[in-house]
Amino acid sequence: MLDRNRARRSRVARALTAAGAVATLAAAQLVAPSPASAAVSRAELALRWAPIHYQDVDATGTHSLGGRSDYIAEVDFDGDLNGRNNWDRTGQAGTSLASHAYYSVVETSTHWYLTYLFFHPRDWTDHPFFETEHENDGEGVLLTVERDGTTYGVLRGAVTVAHSDFYSYTPAGSTWTSGRETVDGILQFQASPHDLFQHPVTAQEAQGHGLKAYPQYTINGDGLVYYPSTVAETPSDGNDRDVRYRLIDIFATDGLWAQRSNASLFAGLGTFAGDTSGDCGSGTWSCSTNSANAPWGWDDGNDLPARGELASDPAKLSAEYFTVPAGLARTYTYNPYAGAAAELAAAARTAPPVVD
Repeated sequence: MLDRNRARRSRVARALTAAGAVATLAAAQLVAPSPASAAVSRAELALRWAPIHYQDVDATGTHSLGGRSDYIAEVDFDGDLNGRNNWDRTGQAGTSLASHAYYSVVETSTHWYLTYLFFHPRDWTDHPFFETEHENDGEGVLLTVERDGTTYGVLRGAVTVAHSDFYSYTPAGSTWTSGRETVDGILQFQASPHDLFQHPVTAQEAQGHGLKAYPQYTINGDGLVYYPSTVAETPSDGNDRDVRYRLIDIFATDGLWAQRSNASLFAGLGTFAGDTSGDCGSGTWSCSTNSANAPWGWDDGNDLPARGELASDPAKLSAEYFTVPAGLARTYTYNPYAGAAAELAAAARTAPPVVD
């Protein structure tokens, strides 16, 4: 009996050890951050801080395509870089609305600046009067992360893009406070089921896709909850509350920044090309052309930073929007946008405003 009990305890111990090993492995598979002694890559940094993203969905009206017009997608979701056929191809069979978002990372000695772009092929409405539609829609958020000596730093502030207005937020306990602009609210965090991190939470409205910190926009009825990942999932329907999205580097070879002079995709610097083909504008007030922006075209015309500086000179924008007790370095150690700073500035002075 004593030997049988000893054998039983040995089997239990082995089972518990194996279970612990499986649990440890499962946790490790959720996320594989760089070791503390290694410098984090920009892709890892972008993935760590990428938002958990709430997307309200409206399935009413023919232009909603049953809710698909509110899905986030790649710019070339239809297999080409022609911005003028995206409205029509959103509803065509065979086109993929797998979930993607774009990011860029800009650095100074004191901060990382992470810009995220959420793209929709349609900005649409189901109202017959006083509202316009347009092909393509690009809105997003700037997150400023202090380099405090830890692997991923600490998130201090956020500025979101909702049409032609910017909104600023700070996490609870942030040392940052209002600057020239008043802080608009608290940036909340939420745990992801797909990694071991707390992520900031953002949200977009249906139809026009203005973006704010959650819950200033939230899901009203049907909606999607997107989680940052290294894979891209397509929503099962318009009310899927666990959809993983994959990040794409704006500065990648042949990425959005490399395509900035592609006349098929961009009508001007930072302005997506879009026309009035298909049923855009039918049953509504109108369909406008060339009415969506990439990050280097984002602008709040009432505020001091110039068009595109949310992405191209985020240290300047952060210093305007927030009071930063420890200060901000203004010299960039990595900023691919800066090589075209003169081009961006000239375009901002001469280009007419683009209202999203």
